[in-house]
Amino acid sequence: MALTGLLGGTFNPIHNGHLRAAEEVMKYFPLDRILFIPSYIPPHKDQKEVVPACHRWRMVEIACQGKPGFIPSDLEIKSPGPSYSILTLRKLKEIFPEDIFWFIVGSDAFLEIETWKDYNQLLKECSFIVVRRPGCELEKLDKVIDRIKPELLVRINKREKTEVKDYNRPGLYLLEIDALNISSSEIRRRLRAGLPIKGLVPPGVEDYIMKNRLYV
Repeated sequence: MALTGLLGGTFNPIHNGHLRAAEEVMKYFPLDRILFIPSYIPPHKDQKEVVPACHRWRMVEIACQGKPGFIPSDLEIKSPGPSYSILTLRKLKEIFPEDIFWFIVGSDAFLEIETWKDYNQLLKECSFIVVRRPGCELEKLDKVIDRIKPELLVRINKREKTEVKDYNRPGLYLLEIDALNISSSEIRRRLRAGLPIKGLVPPGVEDYIMKNRLYV
């Protein structure tokens, strides 16, 4: 059995903020690995600025290189149609029937959980780790939590490693992290304006973007 985190997203492009969040989760949760899963057709994104899946997949591959436990997954890239989390989870359960899965999402994405396909069922089938920056959207987040009423709610004490008493019991775990203030949209804006993105993405990802003239 492996404890597997699932970090999905458009990754348009993947950046150091994504990696920092994953590193923080690995620090506080007893996960064996985190799968980075770029979406094929993100259902909640404007498609006009999304570069082809082959480029986003390759950037995720590059970003995960040399980082133990960070595993790129092309499951959604190879699946036709919109990338729905509930379908991804069920496919992964077929592939890895012994694993326990945990979705990792930012607080901004979790605020839209009620728009996700079959979100109530998804909350019953796996745990969620919601990462947020200090003071970020806490009031709005609490309102969403009040509406969805998770069976188990845990607010993480950052000074201690999380003690998960029942891996098979789906729960909602809130983790406050000192995240990097980076967004994919800001990176795309800087590239269009001819501004540097050094330090915002891994060096290999920056080289790939420049070589393929993405987002210009």
